Amino acid sequence: MSTTQPLSVRLAVIGGGPAGLMAAETARAAGVEVDLFDAKGSVGRKFLIAGKGGLNLTHGEPRPAFDSRYGARSREIGAWLDEFDADALREWARGFGVETYIGTSGRVFPTDRKAAPLLRGWVRRLREDGVRFHVQHRWLGWDANGALRFDTPDGERLVHADATVLALGGGSWPELGSDGAWVPTLRERGIDVASLLPSNCGFDIGWTEYFASRHAGAPLKPVVAHWTDAQGQARELQGECVVTATGIEGSLVYALSAELRDAIAAHGEARLELDLAPGRELHRLREELSKPRGGRSLTEHLRRYSGITGVKAALLYEVLGKDAMQDVQALSRTIKRLPLRLLRARPIAEAISSAGGVRLEAMDEALMLREAPGVFCAGEMLDWEAPTGGYLLTACYASGLRAGRGAVSWLRRG
Repeated sequence: MSTTQPLSVRLAVIGGGPAGLMAAETARAAGVEVDLFDAKGSVGRKFLIAGKGGLNLTHGEPRPAFDSRYGARSREIGAWLDEFDADALREWARGFGVETYIGTSGRVFPTDRKAAPLLRGWVRRLREDGVRFHVQHRWLGWDANGALRFDTPDGERLVHADATVLALGGGSWPELGSDGAWVPTLRERGIDVASLLPSNCGFDIGWTEYFASRHAGAPLKPVVAHWTDAQGQARELQGECVVTATGIEGSLVYALSAELRDAIAAHGEARLELDLAPGRELHRLREELSKPRGGRSLTEHLRRYSGITGVKAALLYEVLGKDAMQDVQALSRTIKRLPLRLLRARPIAEAISSAGGVRLEAMDEALMLREAPGVFCAGEMLDWEAPTGGYLLTACYASGLRAGRGAVSWLRRG
């Protein structure tokens, strides 16, 4: 459709991820006419891919500990969760016949662990309730008269909206639609947008080619990570991670990624130490490894007296070198505190999520932009971050609900 045939709508929701769909549901339930636009050929693509290995819908951790997972934004997101928290999300899913359970890690999954049935049911209900979907509509910003501009297969299309909810995603997984292309558009409107950064991401270390070619993809478990936080406090966390061709990634690393990324920004690198033998005391390791080797190789000696094998043993050789491996004191210390020098975060396109985005200070409590009255924002395009485990998705839902309610109130005032 050409620009000479504008469409007039009451509420335009741009972005068909969980935040956008939730905003549309909330507004339509209040009786507002809703048109939802998405750049891709179907909605919820990142939602589907994220749930491919089992949809982690939310987390069973009680509040206020749940709120603390949002770090510097815990107070603001806590207010969103007062309206729609993990329990509310589970009850909402139950409305589609999707029962959930809490796994051993505290993460909450649908009983069948699938994302597709929930998304299909959600979109079907929204359509039945009257939400109009417009796919293959990539938002380009506003024209001189304030109309929304969309790039479509039939050319540019203009849409006049009485109110708008932007739920455009962050900068991770750009092939699914979250490409951050909206950042300069909002900045041109005078809206304060923090640069998008990788979050829940891996890091480059710079292995030797010998080590990388033989051990990329190998899991490190269990290990305990030791690091010093921005306040100078010693911290530790047990978990699992994976060696990559360039460095390290995995759930344990993702949990620390915000601190590690910020440390690299501040100091040019970050230091992480891994305990490769949790539960074994240093003095005991030293005693065991000091026993005569006889005709055994060092690798076999390590396996027998410390339980270190495979990629863990290879890491020791990578860090210490063959000569230092013969020093029982150095070897024992390194098993308990293997030092890793993290050089950079992996690119944002590889990250699970992103940090940065529209600063919360640029919006009022209803998530309306102060510099663009009638325009609301929700989801990952806002300046907050959280670890994996269901926290990301829960806040996206909660922000979509708040933005949807804000849009309804704005329209009623008008």
